[in-house]
Amino acid sequence: MNKKPFSQACENNKQPILEVIASYFRPGDRIIEIGSGTGQHALYFCQNLPKVNWIPCEIPENMDMLAAGLAGEGLQNIMPSEVVDVRQQEWPVRELDGLYSANCLHIMPAAFNDDFFRGAGEVLVPGATLCVYGPFKYQGEFTSDSNAGFDEWLKNRDPLSGIRDFEKINQLAEDNAFKLIEDRAMPANNQCLIWRKELVNQ
Repeated sequence: MNKKPFSQACENNKQPILEVIASYFRPGDRIIEIGSGTGQHALYFCQNLPKVNWIPCEIPENMDMLAAGLAGEGLQNIMPSEVVDVRQQEWPVRELDGLYSANCLHIMPAAFNDDFFRGAGEVLVPGATLCVYGPFKYQGEFTSDSNAGFDEWLKNRDPLSGIRDFEKINQLAEDNAFKLIEDRAMPANNQCLIWRKELVNQ
């Protein structure tokens, strides 16, 4: 039997994140997860929020890993996984009540952050919740020495990656009709950012 893929970071942060999203994602909601990775978050959140419907997503080259992580679990509120590259013109699912993404904005090139929020704005209904977890800079400053070191490691690995500025990310959200409603400090020098999709006057 093949061993499931495993992320220690997901294991460490799943409970603190659940405590946040449980206040925002409601029974019957359809939530898309961008960058589901090993599927650990999808499984844990669906076990603990059994009436929330979760749509795991990954880029094409990571779909095998995601499928292996979800194999054999049989949770009825995990929907079929979707292939989503944030750059694609139309994401495959729409009219969603929420979007969740952890540790993705600093991995993808900064230019893709624009596509992330554009896509979120297109697929989420007014009143929907957008939740992003990860490290951020504030006014150009890291929140810890460890985050500064992590940013250096990221850039050495891929010059287009790196910890993003909160102000820039929040502006992208606002440009796509999202209003910040919570910025919660999380363990290991991370943040959980929560926005609500606003009704745009036609």
